[in-house]
Amino acid sequence: MTSEKIAILVDSGCDVPETIAQAENLYVIPLKIIYKDAEYTDKLDITAEEIYDRLPIEIPKTSLPEGAYIQKIFEQIVADGYEKVLAITISSGLSGTFNSVRLVAQDFPMLETFMFDTKNIGIGAGVHAIRAAELIASGSSFDAITKVLASEVKNSKIFFSVATLEYLQKGGRIGLVSSIVGNMLNLNPIISCNDDGIYYTVAKSRGRKKSLEKAVKLVKAYVGNHQKVRLFVAHGNAAKEALILVDALKAAIPQAIEVLYGQISPALLVHTGPGLIGIGAQIWLFVNCSG
Repeated sequence: MTSEKIAILVDSGCDVPETIAQAENLYVIPLKIIYKDAEYTDKLDITAEEIYDRLPIEIPKTSLPEGAYIQKIFEQIVADGYEKVLAITISSGLSGTFNSVRLVAQDFPMLETFMFDTKNIGIGAGVHAIRAAELIASGSSFDAITKVLASEVKNSKIFFSVATLEYLQKGGRIGLVSSIVGNMLNLNPIISCNDDGIYYTVAKSRGRKKSLEKAVKLVKAYVGNHQKVRLFVAHGNAAKEALILVDALKAAIPQAIEVLYGQISPALLVHTGPGLIGIGAQIWLFVNCSG
């Protein structure tokens, strides 16, 4: 059992479930949502519903918090008595958060900080923070936890069924996804993050229903015969469909220990628009690691 004081630092784009986000050793860096006439802080003073209501009028932009804001969070971590930090961020291929946190961490030599680029987004990134919290609770050492996280970076996969590519296109995060083909043929693409953490097209289906059915099949194929599995479903103003998918995943992958369910953060919603459904799985190789 380790006596180390270990903090977990995530950004709000990781969509860590509220039950985990409220843990005393977890700190969240909120992304910013910027309209022409005002700025908001992700999940703090603006909701996903408010963004949906304003989308027909204006698609806002998102940005990182200022370095000074991140610095204050690090100062709080020090003040709270922590010695080590697991800094877990959404993909550096989609956001500059990883690099911003890395630069600030260098100004805090009294903290041993492990920078973890999930190469993922949303709850696909957030499950790594859940994994870290579980390992801390089990008494695993900081060094052991960093090794597990590094070995499992590719063990989380989320597949998004996107209702429209308009918002990814306008937000400049279209990545390797072909927007023209999808829009012209009325196809519903399924996208994910590749090994570099950049959006790419996994499959294309004609119609929403077939797209969601295909996504479930992709998750089942990804899981294979693994027994240590956590499933997740995230949505953007598509709760009814998402709840149906929770049941579909449970039936397709009955060995899963749990299915996480929730709405995507307002900051991610800006880039995807309404109607997004993300489903996926986290696989782990070690039940715990006490070294």
